[in-house]
Amino acid sequence: MSTVSTTVNVSGMTCGHCVSSVSEEIEAIDGVENVDVDLNAGGVSTVTITSTKEIPHDQIGEAVAEAGYLVVDNHA
Repeated sequence: MSTVSTTVNVSGMTCGHCVSSVSEEIEAIDGVENVDVDLNAGGVSTVTITSTKEIPHDQIGEAVAEAGYLVVDNHA
């Protein structure tokens, strides 16, 4: 089975607890196998999601918002 890699930028994360909260919410999405966060404390962090299917960006955004953070567009 092939995997899909999705990368989003998240603002507001500052520590390991933030990473855990965001990872936990995203991992709860059906099909997600792994979440890797490149923490940029106080800036925009990069979150790479590996899944068994394409995950809609709005669903990822809702999961990140549930953790208390915001997905941002890196082309702004």
